[in-house]
Amino acid sequence: MFTITPKLPSRQNLIGRFSMYMTVENNQGRSTIKWKTEPHLQSNIELYKSRHKKFASLFNQEDNGRGLVQFWIDMAFKDLPPKEEWEPENRVQKAWKHLTVYCEESCYWAAEKLSSDIWKEDKYQSWEEYLFFARCLIYDDTKFRHILAKYNSKNSSLDTYVTAVLIKDIKNEAAVAKFSKWRLLHKKSDKELKEALSRAGSYEPEISRFLLARKYFKQVYQMNKIQNPAKRTGQKWQEPDSADFAEAANYYNAQMLLPSAPHEVATGLNVTGEQLRASMEICIKALQNYPKSITPRISLEALQEKAYEAEPDNNYLEILECDLLEESIVEDSENQVSLNKQTESTLHEQLLSLKGEQQEILLLYYGLGLNQKQIADKFKVTQGAIAHRLKTIELKLLKTLSALSQPPEWVSQYVALWLFRNYQAPIYSDLIHDALVKAIKKLEPQEQEVLRLAYGQKLDGQKIANQLGVSQPELMDTLRKTKSKLEAALIKEIDNLINKYLQIWLPKISKAVVKSAYKNLGISRSEAASLETMNAVLEESLKILHSSKS
Repeated sequence: MFTITPKLPSRQNLIGRFSMYMTVENNQGRSTIKWKTEPHLQSNIELYKSRHKKFASLFNQEDNGRGLVQFWIDMAFKDLPPKEEWEPENRVQKAWKHLTVYCEESCYWAAEKLSSDIWKEDKYQSWEEYLFFARCLIYDDTKFRHILAKYNSKNSSLDTYVTAVLIKDIKNEAAVAKFSKWRLLHKKSDKELKEALSRAGSYEPEISRFLLARKYFKQVYQMNKIQNPAKRTGQKWQEPDSADFAEAANYYNAQMLLPSAPHEVATGLNVTGEQLRASMEICIKALQNYPKSITPRISLEALQEKAYEAEPDNNYLEILECDLLEESIVEDSENQVSLNKQTESTLHEQLLSLKGEQQEILLLYYGLGLNQKQIADKFKVTQGAIAHRLKTIELKLLKTLSALSQPPEWVSQYVALWLFRNYQAPIYSDLIHDALVKAIKKLEPQEQEVLRLAYGQKLDGQKIANQLGVSQPELMDTLRKTKSKLEAALIKEIDNLINKYLQIWLPKISKAVVKSAYKNLGISRSEAASLETMNAVLEESLKILHSSKS
């Protein structure tokens, strides 16, 4: 729908014109435009202003910044003037960024011109859509380079030239039906939408719910509008109607509790067609305001604002040191660091407490890489005996780790705290969080529903009991049993992680000791390992092991 174009505030000075980008915000139902500083661009200008005499003099010219524009154009296209030692290595890339943010105003004036003069009668278009498309053009490196390559400073200012080019390009795109907010919503990837929503201030679990809602809206919109036989080729993407949103909402509600649905979605409520429409408008707004790479990737502000969801880390050693052996107060980072050190120290003490023969077996097996048959030949025993001794050593160390982590003592409190704080938006980089989410997926439907109402919707016990048609004692019994299942699943997962931790720690410490032994003896590992050499390395490794501290 056609909306009034908000007033464009001025950037304070020439530095701002080359270091500030535009944001569109909604203030009490009305759009407002604000400028935000890109810190690394501002500091780059300050650097040149303090070190480059010609550049500094351009700020005193009364040419409305045309000299500065030409300075950055020469650097961007020709890498001129010759680079000095104090200049950044990526000065050409920075020059392009300065020119890009400078042209933000041209995007605004192109959008304002199109919305007020050309398509004012088109109720389905708004200046925000034109602004979005214009910004996409200048933030696309290839297209922006093509635009500036044809610029002649003798004919017009850069502002006037870029504005005219943007108006022409947008009109051409609109003529072939490529320009529509519904096409934008349909074509953008989940990754781009997720980034846009994050930059717009959305968080989990809302982002996951938006993504799933968009998935089913796309399916309905594809069938009802895009592939509709009544739609002519080249016709603009149609406005979805209430029936489309209602149908998409039905799909969303039917799928949200399936095992394949994201956990964040399963914790929410059913949605209506109007609620889904509102969600899609939020997605569109986010995409329009933040096209891909709308700010430089190395922006400090962008890095602080991004909320990318980390993929689970397969490096169990690092994860366990950070996440596994924590006490009930998870936030106490000082206690966590102390516990990590205690883990290493305790394991090392247990290693030193082993019998001499047991230490030799560990160093031969994990450090020197001998197989069980080779070790058995050295000690003149059977391979089964060596396998049994290795298992005995590992079990002793596992008991040490289990006693240190004390899972039964903190798991119950951890599960209760996790349900209260992280049930709706778990942290998938944390293996314990991930284990709890998987355990929830395996619960009975009624148990999942109880958790969803109690921790997802934060309803009190009486409301939940009434909604499920059970008594409060029955509800509390179900909740208790459900928590017990989660605790049991978590303890089992911790046992698995502890075992994996040990399987990483033993080779790590053994190989480090053997490596030091080779170095002390001046022997290369690539040399043929005779029995005499192996015995020398083993003897030196035992000395290092007993002289080292954790």
